[in-house]
Amino acid sequence: MTAAIGEKPLLRIASVVKRFGGFTAVDDLSLDIAAGEFFALLGPSGCGKTTLLRMLAGFETPDAGAIYLDGNDIAQVLPHERPVNMMFQNYALFPHLTVEGNIAFGLKRAGLPKDEIAARVAEMVALVRLGGMEKRRPDQLSGGQRQRVALARSLARRPRMLLLDEPLAALDKKLRETTQAELLEAQRRLGMTFIIVTHDQEEAMTVADRIGVMDKGRLVQVAPPRELYEAPNSRWIAGFVGDINLIEGEVEMREPGRIAIATPDAGTIVASRAPETQAVCVAVRPEKIRLAPVLQDAFAVKARTGAITSAGFLGGLSVYSVALDQGAVLRVTLPNATRATADGFTVGQRVSVSFAPDDVVVLDR
Repeated sequence: MTAAIGEKPLLRIASVVKRFGGFTAVDDLSLDIAAGEFFALLGPSGCGKTTLLRMLAGFETPDAGAIYLDGNDIAQVLPHERPVNMMFQNYALFPHLTVEGNIAFGLKRAGLPKDEIAARVAEMVALVRLGGMEKRRPDQLSGGQRQRVALARSLARRPRMLLLDEPLAALDKKLRETTQAELLEAQRRLGMTFIIVTHDQEEAMTVADRIGVMDKGRLVQVAPPRELYEAPNSRWIAGFVGDINLIEGEVEMREPGRIAIATPDAGTIVASRAPETQAVCVAVRPEKIRLAPVLQDAFAVKARTGAITSAGFLGGLSVYSVALDQGAVLRVTLPNATRATADGFTVGQRVSVSFAPDDVVVLDR
């Protein structure tokens, strides 16, 4: 996997392996990350993403392979000797120290002069917008404010790379969204490389320049968020990243720009491209599907009919389940463009369902 920004990667992970007894947590993993990149490691629990992050921080040592930072192998370098900092999920703030005391702690340990420490603390307080709170202790701060103190402390020593281990997991949805924006702003202003570990797909898609999806210790796809979402490279990725409808079928006809796929429970589906295999899986995102109360749809390649079995209102979106006459049940999301309730569909209503060939992703089964 090559870096997306610049020619020479800041970080190169080369065939790294990490085992715990008979269990392989990270399995022959290679990855390049560029200077100034915001990279997300995404995957289910137990996939190896946190183990990989801990090896980058120096808290675990690879059993095989190498980790290069600026061309230097750091796999055996002690954590405090690496130009790397890690921000933990629980923030690990010192409860007896003030905001400025927590931020200054690592700088004092590094032996920096007092005036430089004061200048850096002031810079970090301004960066994370905690002015006026310098004398407060952690128990006098909100969860979001504690998160910002932890971020400031991690950035104060100006590491080459900042590692973030599920940093927003403890925050509520509204605060998490605000803090994501603050993380992005801090990273862009500093031009620093951030690597975040998360199981939250929406979070990874929001903050990252590229996302590496892990499963069973391996990287299964590395891509920018849009490519990962629109062009998954496997059925597993398609099902893991975002909501999707998966329908199994057999290719029955191929011609340039048009592939017909016969499915037992959704009729014939037309796609613009497909792998060379005969047995395939058709993937269609819920927001790519059109619903209409009548059969005709000017945009439909081949409309199919069914009935709405459930409807949910999510503010900006409505979510429907549609049972097709052929048997498949599709999930459909539609934007709520107006306040009029008459624009929505109701449970039991007969509808036509359609989607364009370019919105169909065909994968090996």
